[in-house]
Amino acid sequence: MPVEWCTSLLGDLISIKHGYAFKSQHFADSGECVVLTPGNFFEEGGFRSRGEHDRYYTAEFPPEYLLKAGDLIVAMTEQAEGLLGSPAIIPAGGKYLHNQRLGLVSIRDQRRLHRDFLFRLLNADPVRRHISVTAGGTKVRHTSPAKILSTRVYLPPLPEQRKIAEILSTWDRAIEQIGDLIAAKQRLKKGLMQQILAGKLRFPQFGRPTGGPDVLPAGWSRARLSDVFERVTRTVGDARDAEPLSITATVGFVRQRDKFSRVIAGKQLQDYILLRRGEFAYNKGNSDAYPQGCIHRLMEYEQAAVPHVYFCFRGKGDNVDPGFYAFYFQLGLLNGQLSRLINSGVRNDGLLNLPADGFFKMTLLVPPVPEQKRIAVALRVCDAELSALRRHLAALQQQKKGLMQKLLTGKVRVTTRETTEDVS
Repeated sequence: MPVEWCTSLLGDLISIKHGYAFKSQHFADSGECVVLTPGNFFEEGGFRSRGEHDRYYTAEFPPEYLLKAGDLIVAMTEQAEGLLGSPAIIPAGGKYLHNQRLGLVSIRDQRRLHRDFLFRLLNADPVRRHISVTAGGTKVRHTSPAKILSTRVYLPPLPEQRKIAEILSTWDRAIEQIGDLIAAKQRLKKGLMQQILAGKLRFPQFGRPTGGPDVLPAGWSRARLSDVFERVTRTVGDARDAEPLSITATVGFVRQRDKFSRVIAGKQLQDYILLRRGEFAYNKGNSDAYPQGCIHRLMEYEQAAVPHVYFCFRGKGDNVDPGFYAFYFQLGLLNGQLSRLINSGVRNDGLLNLPADGFFKMTLLVPPVPEQKRIAVALRVCDAELSALRRHLAALQQQKKGLMQKLLTGKVRVTTRETTEDVS
């Protein structure tokens, strides 16, 4: 530790106040005052607007629980993995309420501690790790002001705190710009998919676009899913190299050992469906992102084991390009039909009530195979651009994390007006 620095308990530097227990019967989908939850935090720290998912409070409440722009808050419960202990600064331009699952952080002495540096300090690995290790609860982990305040931290002089916060803010802006570019590319890709997968936009060599919502482009047809695909029902049996997988709505195929920290298949593994590379699986589990379930194509493994409750299928012969339909399903072009087929909501096991024969009787748009292939190539180019941007973003985040660790421990020093030493 540099000689100018000291160590301190967070409890000597800050206080943390619990929020108010807002009554759920007064929550609404619109209003003036947003009730904040741990869902309004990013896992890596920072304020997150939930958009249409935010809830508003319509009744009276104690005025001291209306947060001010610039207030620093911390997530006290782990609504989702990685959120526990995450800090955020309240933005300007909105009215936000201090809910009971959040802590409002106040600095005891502004001459010793700068708010922006404190935000970085609370988000540093040692502090987040201490909060996680000391957390209570099983199903929903939680912390308390006392546990957070018992954390010991390094404290540089105030001018150095300001400079460290400025440097890390510069990295944040660069990361935010790449994130905004990714979001813009995603919107562009989605817009392109909506046009090109419905025949509203076509490559000139294949003909003119559709003339209206119910008019198919020349050469396109409609067919049942069972006319284009055939169901896969082969079981794992004695196959030993089939990795047990599950499907998540946003990621797709994930290893059970990664999602659940163990293989949940157990003795049922031999009855799982043996899915091969390029084949599809429909997960009947609903989610916020995919209330009608989701379809994904297996590409990461030569073969894998998936639960027998999934509807699995593959293309018939050479008359279908699976890559085209991977994008078709990704866009959710079957969702309208799925909504009509799902007859009574969610079963006790969390799966949607959907018969296999109804699923395979759904209709698809079927362009000529050469056009399917050309569309798939164009959309894969979009995916490649997005992948490159995500790699760049991940690299920036990792570099910032390493720099942050060095700055907050004094291994890398910064130059300030009051400090002429510059160690790099």
